[in-house]
Amino acid sequence: MGSLLILLVFLALIAGLALWAVGIYNGLVTSRNGWKNAFAQIDVQLQRRFDLIPNLVETAKAYMGHERETLEAVIAARSAAQSGLAAAKAHPGDEAAMAQLAASQGQLNGVLGRLMAVAEAYPDLKANQNMMQLSEELSSTENRVAFARQAYNDAVMVYNNKRETFPSSVVAGMFRFDPAALLDIPADKAQVREAPKVQF
Repeated sequence: MGSLLILLVFLALIAGLALWAVGIYNGLVTSRNGWKNAFAQIDVQLQRRFDLIPNLVETAKAYMGHERETLEAVIAARSAAQSGLAAAKAHPGDEAAMAQLAASQGQLNGVLGRLMAVAEAYPDLKANQNMMQLSEELSSTENRVAFARQAYNDAVMVYNNKRETFPSSVVAGMFRFDPAALLDIPADKAQVREAPKVQF
């Protein structure tokens, strides 16, 4: 009778530990899915931004024919930013991929800022209804990107905290829950930190 009681207590402890480990595992999976979903929202907003840029360039081209170098720089930066996003989508949360995404978005912000500064010299372009609408949509999209990036970084922080704290770290190590990288804006690139000025 005594050995049966010991066996039952032992089995209850094993079952309790198993349920506890499953709960931690499920919490880690939920957190990982949370930051992946948050990254998907960044993807949606950046795709919207990429879709607006050719229309913006086409509108500006009619007024800024001799500013060809600036317009081509915008298209080239857009292409590089799309490549950066593709790399980040292939490996979301990977430190190198997120750094590439941040750098390419920073370059795009810089050339868009330059385009808007040059556009200031063209009163007819500034007054163009299509240009004003596109500029407003681009500005709105920049805000959405910033909010999506903040939500992503918050979700990554929750996940990384969960996977690094004991006892979750034991389960995270056993099941290879890799760390996720924040989408950081390089401190030495001021143009990355600010959305391009698109007010007309």
